[in-house]
Amino acid sequence: METRPEISFDDTAKAFSYKSDKELNKANFVFTVVNHPWVSAVSTGAVKLGLALGLPIEGIIRATVFDHFCGGESIDKAEQAIQKLGQYHVGAILDYSVEGEHTEKGFDETLAETLRTIEKAKVNKHIPFCVFKMTGLASAELLEKIQAKQSLSADEQQAFERVRKRVDLISSKAHEAGIPLLIDAEETWIQDPIDALAYEMMAKYNKEKAIVFTTYQMYRTSSLKNLREAFHNATMHNYFFGTKLVRGAYMEKERKRAAENKYADPIQPTKEATDEAFNKALEFCIDNKQRISVMCGSHNDYSNYYLTILMNKHGMKANDPRVWFAQLYGMSDNISFNLAKAGYNVTKYLPYGPVKSVMPYLLRRAEENTSVAGQSSRELTLIRKELKRRKG
Repeated sequence: METRPEISFDDTAKAFSYKSDKELNKANFVFTVVNHPWVSAVSTGAVKLGLALGLPIEGIIRATVFDHFCGGESIDKAEQAIQKLGQYHVGAILDYSVEGEHTEKGFDETLAETLRTIEKAKVNKHIPFCVFKMTGLASAELLEKIQAKQSLSADEQQAFERVRKRVDLISSKAHEAGIPLLIDAEETWIQDPIDALAYEMMAKYNKEKAIVFTTYQMYRTSSLKNLREAFHNATMHNYFFGTKLVRGAYMEKERKRAAENKYADPIQPTKEATDEAFNKALEFCIDNKQRISVMCGSHNDYSNYYLTILMNKHGMKANDPRVWFAQLYGMSDNISFNLAKAGYNVTKYLPYGPVKSVMPYLLRRAEENTSVAGQSSRELTLIRKELKRRKG
């Protein structure tokens, strides 16, 4: 008979134990804004306009959404957040969230910063993983051209060789340091070359254990099949497989492009279909735990709970090193801190970077919390429940 793990994602005392009353009130303000679509739209529009006009609004941004969703403007400034999370047995993944680089100089700067996160993780027990986005190291246009199987010019071939060298350098440093490395997923029309590079690095560096992890967005209709095929390939070539599972981040953009270019929508038809694919992927990973290490990157209560059930059913300890749970900093603390308190391996994506450069990330968080049904209202309900509890 299966023993049900005793864990509740409604325990707000545990969920917000790391937040002071002042920080909790700030969280209440942030989610109150994004919970109202029109207020959120006006606020984000005003921020975009203010930044475009060069108005001195960075201080306001820093004191509100930036403080809530980001660790700081540099690795050193993120140290306080890293230590604070660590006190509650929650790890931090330093996520350099500067986006939109288009030059070789920009790609090399992102490479250098990513290598610095690995150096930091080597000496800080509270940083269990490192991460990068391929478009921080490579031109999205180049990746798109490769996926479309268009012929590359000599310059483009050299540019892609530099991309491969950057990815290999990061992977080799992660392997040397023994720090697992997450490669984030991106849009479907550039994902194939990202996957190919990830699998190439796995074959090279995952011989002893999973160091390089690739990411599957389970709202894609092809993701479950891709996961199974990639695992089969890892088995055939005798290397360990690392994967992070997420639901996905580009739905509106994906559907719009599919309609405009008249190809089949790559996204699951319903949220229920995405949920089913996500949970089946969890089952597949745990069924194949001898070779797969998995990170459940989810803000969904049931999927996180379901993974604890699967682990229990397979006789796995809560802190089995092959299984991790991850949420974004500033979101779903009810999941992260209750899992950590129960002894599971938990980490938070901790974005950092200059305020102005991190704005695309922050605007996505605002849009996501406004558009994902119930996300901000769920956060608000829990925050207000805890504020009420503290007032007695």
